[in-house]
Amino acid sequence: MNTDLSWVLNDVLEVRGARHAILVSGDGLLLQRSDEISRDDAETNAAAMSSMQSLSRAVAPFVGAGNGFWKQTLLEYDGGWIFLIAAGSGAYLAVSAAVDVDMEAVSFRMQKTVTALAKAMSVAPRTDNGVGV
Repeated sequence: MNTDLSWVLNDVLEVRGARHAILVSGDGLLLQRSDEISRDDAETNAAAMSSMQSLSRAVAPFVGAGNGFWKQTLLEYDGGWIFLIAAGSGAYLAVSAAVDVDMEAVSFRMQKTVTALAKAMSVAPRTDNGVGV
């Protein structure tokens, strides 16, 4: 399946200040990218985001409450933010944003995007087992 899902990722970028979005596999492969980021930059960042989610999962028990399951990683830099969330089994969505981005709006849009990705990548089950009647 080599479906272009960049249209789904571009939706999260409608939040003012959101810059780029990438969909990453758990082993660091770029699955999809938004339109405004080059393939080379997206692939480099995909590998880094895979490492970030792995580190975040490893230190989750450090929070000390409940099971310590990882939900989201938020990184702050002088020039902006990186948001990283799970996007299904073995996939992660990363979004970069400006310093003044509405963080709540980005998080909400990312959840909406993950839901849209799940629908876009799913295939309806066959009811006739492939055999015509």
